[in-house]
Amino acid sequence: MSIHPEGLIVGAAAFVIIGLFHPVVVKTEYYFGTKPWWIFLLMGIGALAASLFMTEGIVSTILAVLAFCLFWSIGELFEQRKRVARGWFPSNPKRDKQATKGDK
Repeated sequence: MSIHPEGLIVGAAAFVIIGLFHPVVVKTEYYFGTKPWWIFLLMGIGALAASLFMTEGIVSTILAVLAFCLFWSIGELFEQRKRVARGWFPSNPKRDKQATKGDK
């Protein structure tokens, strides 16, 4: 009987990646709004493409998890904007003033 830790490694990596992306989404929306959503898209496409060419299964799987977390973060970025509008998270007063100036 042998032990196969691959699932445990991928699960731990997914846990860490998801945990890291929550504050990344919150900070991105706070400082930049939803404008950089396309950066998440490009990074996700890059991670997904890289996962297809990896020969190591665990690395390929972790890159795929990263890619889909990046894709999911696009939606979360727009959801974060709604949470800020509801008052659940603070809005950036400096960015609000800039947006107001641009609207006038």
